[in-house]
Amino acid sequence: MIDAALRDGTASRHSMFELFARRLSGGRRFGVVAGTGRLLGLLREFRFDDAELKYLADHHVVSRETLTYLENYRFTGSITGYREGELYFPGSPILTVEGTFADAVILETLALSVLNHDSAVATAASRMSIAAGERPLAEMGARRAAERSAVAAARAAYIAGFGATSNLEAGRTWGIPTMGTAAHSWTLLHDTEEDAFRAQIAALGHDTTLLVDTYDIEKGVETAIRVAGPQLGGVRIDSGDLAIVAAEVRAQLDALGATGTKITVTSDLDEYAIAALAAYPVDSYGVGTSVVTGSGYPTAGMVYKLVARQDANGGWIAVAKKAQDKGSQGGLKTAFRRLDRGIAYEELVEIADGFERSATPADYPDARALQVPLVVRGEIDTAHEGPQGVAAAREHHLRVREELPVRALALSKSDPAIPTVFADAGA
Repeated sequence: MIDAALRDGTASRHSMFELFARRLSGGRRFGVVAGTGRLLGLLREFRFDDAELKYLADHHVVSRETLTYLENYRFTGSITGYREGELYFPGSPILTVEGTFADAVILETLALSVLNHDSAVATAASRMSIAAGERPLAEMGARRAAERSAVAAARAAYIAGFGATSNLEAGRTWGIPTMGTAAHSWTLLHDTEEDAFRAQIAALGHDTTLLVDTYDIEKGVETAIRVAGPQLGGVRIDSGDLAIVAAEVRAQLDALGATGTKITVTSDLDEYAIAALAAYPVDSYGVGTSVVTGSGYPTAGMVYKLVARQDANGGWIAVAKKAQDKGSQGGLKTAFRRLDRGIAYEELVEIADGFERSATPADYPDARALQVPLVVRGEIDTAHEGPQGVAAAREHHLRVREELPVRALALSKSDPAIPTVFADAGA
């Protein structure tokens, strides 16, 4: 498209793209925006180097003119969007990208690949966090994801309410608290389960968590307390009917005097399994496959569409796709979340009659403005990047999640928790 646009002169037309989701995946009642900080960091480094340009030239993918354009590519436009950690609903203008057509259209795959993946993980993680209540959650899914997506998934899960990750690279890069326990191979390495437990205690102290289900859980718990004493930090259960086993282990620990020893459960947990364990004596959860794959919905289904552009005379016109079930709303949009005594009841998206934002929070005193500037004429707001951006996104998510109506907290499939209403400016 850039090659053709450079040829016919439309590449430099000022354009406005919007990233949004037409619907929420899997009948979820809300979505969680994640990946914004990662996207901004990737945008900062988005360049075409000599090897990439050589490949395009050698394979005759684009013309010499386009190669020159790509060689000098720097995004100089502006991006406005929902803060990372914010909730979104169908039609929410999650990102608005303004720039020349060529500058903005080239970001489509980058923006969608990041936000579709991270938002899917964050949405699933938030549901799990709600189901877990005050009990801690740890992300442990690196072995069920590609190496780079595993780190991104750990980041998204932390933003949406998980308290730690087993992924040390995520800890190093994003400042996420890290944790872990021994695997079954540690026990199998030793001649006896007792030898394995003694070695772990010697290395890590009594606060460590021992994996007790390699052979027989009841014997494993007895051995763990005999070796570590009642001050043992925790035991982990990774098999069996977790509800029944957790109750039995709790009773056994208490009978052995280990009333302060915590029980962590793992083994293919998702939000439904976590909710089912709410009434049982479980202290924390480790979640792997389900969280890194979006609990069955590994993409958020977001799209990136042109919603406005300049015409040949420099005037602005709204444009929209009209295909059945895949349409879009043209025009520049300003989004607000309307609240009644602190509880959200409507996502209001105002469509401007021109191409400069006119609506302000003062126009909707019962609402919270949802969009913030992320990039202004090529300058990236660094507050959204790095560990500080992750911490701010997590704090924001946990705060705005309190605005959800009670019906949004249910795990069953349903319509979005609040409707999205489109309104013309001044209407």
